[in-house]
Amino acid sequence: MNATLVAKNLAAGHGDRTLFTGLDLVVAPGDVIGLVGANGAGKSTLLRMLAGLAEPDEGTVRISPPTATVGHLPQEPERRPGETVRAFLARRTGVAAAQAALDTTTEALAAGAPGADDAYAVALERWLALGAADLDERAEEVVGSLGLTVGLDRPMTDLSGGQAARAGLASLLLSRYDVFLLDEPTNDLDLDGLERLENFVTGLRAGTVLVSHDREFLTRTVDQVLELDLAQQQVTLFGGGYGAYLEERERARRQAREAYEEYADTRAALEARARTQRNWMEKGVRNARRKGNDIDKITRKTRIEASEKQASKARQTERLIERLETVEEPRKEWQLKMEIAAAPRSGNVVATLRGAVVRRGSFTLGPVDLQIDWADRVAVTGANGSGKSTLLAALLGRLPLDEGSAALGPGVVVGEVDQARALFFGTETLLDAFGVAVPELVPADVRTLLAKFGLKADHVLRPAVTLSPGERTRAALALLQARGVNLLVLDEPTNHLDLPAIEQLESALASYSGTLLLVTHDRRMLDAVHTTRRIMVEDGRIMER
Repeated sequence: MNATLVAKNLAAGHGDRTLFTGLDLVVAPGDVIGLVGANGAGKSTLLRMLAGLAEPDEGTVRISPPTATVGHLPQEPERRPGETVRAFLARRTGVAAAQAALDTTTEALAAGAPGADDAYAVALERWLALGAADLDERAEEVVGSLGLTVGLDRPMTDLSGGQAARAGLASLLLSRYDVFLLDEPTNDLDLDGLERLENFVTGLRAGTVLVSHDREFLTRTVDQVLELDLAQQQVTLFGGGYGAYLEERERARRQAREAYEEYADTRAALEARARTQRNWMEKGVRNARRKGNDIDKITRKTRIEASEKQASKARQTERLIERLETVEEPRKEWQLKMEIAAAPRSGNVVATLRGAVVRRGSFTLGPVDLQIDWADRVAVTGANGSGKSTLLAALLGRLPLDEGSAALGPGVVVGEVDQARALFFGTETLLDAFGVAVPELVPADVRTLLAKFGLKADHVLRPAVTLSPGERTRAALALLQARGVNLLVLDEPTNHLDLPAIEQLESALASYSGTLLLVTHDRRMLDAVHTTRRIMVEDGRIMER
């Protein structure tokens, strides 16, 4: 059905910290609204409010008609122990909840409970609208088209990262919600998955609000952009696509800065004039008093009148200052200034694989013969599940080989941002976890460094596992700045990072002089980062091009 989601005067915050206020939004059928803002600006919080999963501090959210379905698909879809792929798809598409409601109302109908007829009719309509009747048939077709060959009865916890990403995409492609709220749907998707997702989103008749840090995806899909500007405490809806938003935002920021500078210059000039006028007045009064006995009455009167005139001018100038329309100074945005600390160079040969074979169940990587030399800048690409992360783990010696050999060259110091950001996923505080990784830094220095990456006092004492994916990624990047590396390994580094941080990472990579291994599906990053080699991984085999 056609459905419209309306948010009025929403406000949200964490403790004493305000995220946004006065937020109004209308999501009409066919709208695709990109939600952008720095990590921590409240994007995921807003999506949860729109989905009815969190209460706003102020304001209201309503859906018309009230029976319409709203699908909230969060980032990092939960993989529950024992849940099969089939059950995962049913839960993510809303079919599982609709089935439970239908079963409950069927029992009530059979028992002759009052009002059971109406409740059953509503539950049945919802069950049908969500596509429950043919979900299994459609699921077989969709997962097959995505190359997910593990079977629908395989536990989700048994799937690799690439397979789980395909299952997450399948759950979206199978969904039939009336409004879609998508939180980082592009994370972990390969190029084929991104293309399928783009086609799905642009073909929807339902209204959609999505959060993504994939600049190319935003450019190709959204027709409006809602910006949560945490620094300015502003919420702005921009018409047009993502490119138009970037231009309009830059123009608005430039005009705001120019308006403030004009106001500040005018006020400063008026205040200087007022001071001068007051000084002249006071000087005239002092002279009149000092020379009062030496001059005639006419001269004294003239000097007094001149002083009063200056006083009148000073008052006029002060009134001009009071009547000036105040223009607040735009707040300076927090900016990540990232550097990658360099360790002394390693030997000429950084890492090698010789006849390397890794077997994981039915998947086999290899045999692989590969040599990475000093200052190589290698982009590793390939479909999800093709073996990219397995290849990196084998190169770094983290994964036992079933055949062949692996070796790191002398003097190699590895710095890594892996897909799971596993180092910051424990119960210890972020401060403690970071301190273990760089024991030479005292806690005060650790706090200072993390603050530069937007991780302040309220982050460092929290259990690391409670950090958002973006915050864990920032912590991993901070670690690269804390300790020198000469082999930098980045596995999907842009996942969960906000757009300014991605641009800063690209800038830091431009000045990094060591060896780089980069796995990414971010098309803009592949274009922006200089590489000297490209390795394609396909079904466990590697090809250089």
